[in-house]
Amino acid sequence: MKYHEAIRSLAAKVFTTLMAALREIFDEAAYSRFLSRAGLDSSSKAYAVFRREIEEVKVRRPKCC
Repeated sequence: MKYHEAIRSLAAKVFTTLMAALREIFDEAAYSRFLSRAGLDSSSKAYAVFRREIEEVKVRRPKCC
């Protein structure tokens, strides 16, 4: 019985980690942090501001090679 609990716990941890990684990859986590930092609710206008901020950061970042 403990073996099944350990496997279930490990699977839950893997799933949680995978979901967190996907949220980072697809900018959902960054958008959530932006909303918290800016004190905004999610909306199309807030997302537009978020995307502009992301693009400004990309433009300022030095290019390699």
